[in-house]
Amino acid sequence: MANVPGREPTAAHHLLNFIDGRWSPAESGQTRTNTNPADLSDHLGEFAESGGVDVDRAVDAAAAALPAWRAMGPIRRAAILAEAGRLLTGRAEEFARAITREQGKLLREARGEVARSRAVLDFTAGQARLLGGVTAPAEEDRTFAYTFRRPIGVVGLVSPWNFPLAIPMWKVAPALLSGCTAVFKPSPLTPLTAVLLTEVFHEAGLPDGVLNLVQGDVAAGEALVANPSVAGISFTGSLPVGTAIHTGGAHRLLRTQLELGGKNAVIVLEDADLDGAVEAVVHGAFGQAGQRCSATSRAVVDVRVRDAFLDRLVARVAGMKVGPGDDPASQICPVVNTARLDAALAAVAGAQRDGGKVLCGGGRATGEDLPDGCYVQPTVIRDVPWDSELAQEEVFGPVLAVVDADGFDDAMRISNSVKYGMSGTIFTASQSRAFEAIDRFEAGMLHVNRPGVGAYAHLPHVGAKASQYGPPECSPQVWDFYTEWHSACISY
Repeated sequence: MANVPGREPTAAHHLLNFIDGRWSPAESGQTRTNTNPADLSDHLGEFAESGGVDVDRAVDAAAAALPAWRAMGPIRRAAILAEAGRLLTGRAEEFARAITREQGKLLREARGEVARSRAVLDFTAGQARLLGGVTAPAEEDRTFAYTFRRPIGVVGLVSPWNFPLAIPMWKVAPALLSGCTAVFKPSPLTPLTAVLLTEVFHEAGLPDGVLNLVQGDVAAGEALVANPSVAGISFTGSLPVGTAIHTGGAHRLLRTQLELGGKNAVIVLEDADLDGAVEAVVHGAFGQAGQRCSATSRAVVDVRVRDAFLDRLVARVAGMKVGPGDDPASQICPVVNTARLDAALAAVAGAQRDGGKVLCGGGRATGEDLPDGCYVQPTVIRDVPWDSELAQEEVFGPVLAVVDADGFDDAMRISNSVKYGMSGTIFTASQSRAFEAIDRFEAGMLHVNRPGVGAYAHLPHVGAKASQYGPPECSPQVWDFYTEWHSACISY
């Protein structure tokens, strides 16, 4: 990494925040240990455990930088984003290995995340010449009427640990292009990737104070919501935390963009390509150990093909190798920490109490070739009641509930029975059923005869019901969060 004036090499400032263009420790001096979930004896370093004083300093820096950054205009701002993309590409392998080491995902999954992040950055920078308004007819002679956007001001960007680069990227990039300045608070479980991302943007020429990094947990997040100079919070994470952010800022009309949980179904009908459905379910349920908001956590299968589907699925899953993300032979990575491991095992036990039958997995993965890490066996559970806890609540682990359905209408009812609505998928040979399902799914991202996870860098990443509040991300609609509309009438 090139030396940057006023900064120390990366290894020396891992424990620091980045506020107003300078690396600094938390005011309290407190730190938190960052641990590799694949090997709990592997510590990546000590990172700042920040509080309200640190957040307020960062907000003040962002507020001071706002007028000049807004005046720069989107086209010049986009040039900095483009340079950040070039730097990211040059450090792609460094990012991927950092993601794998601190989050746990397979190295090939981490490389895919870096590529997706670059695609999001490229798409966002390309929107610079489209951030205009419209002209409108005037009701009077010799009057020009038009609309335009302005940035809302200082924004707080609060990101989760499951995509420690991609999700921050699809918050940071549009925030900056819009002309907002930002305080970025990543998950305390993935602080290293956040440091690297912050480095890239500032090496690209971002002025001091425009992007500030504050590491920490609940205290930092609460301070960000409470600070009256913060105009909006973009948050990705759990429903309870998102609800707390929204209600915590409601008294001052804080603008919020919330991407929350999911309990996503893949419907497999009687006429489905079973081999294709099995591959899609394996990818959606066990990729990244099931730790995605769009993960396939329910397979809703027509009873007429259930046994044939399960025979194929269990044969496929039972042979998958659990291991460290940097082992090329691994097919399923560890979960992110011991809390997620315990939650996955508790979900399995609860499903068994409700009558579910474990067909494969169900426990902690162990073996002489595995270090002491957070490994969960890929688990398939059949005979799961549609209204049981496992079929209704998010697990965020490699645990798949298989729910019986009696035909198309019953499958749609079961799919829509949950409070969430992130993703919906159907496997069928019927074009009519496919389009009817798209019309009836109560979810934001819909798929037919393909894996039901995510979307493209230029399509809205959006949920429905309790999965989403506010404008979607990764799309032109994101500007409805980071900017506000104005109108002007000029008589001449």
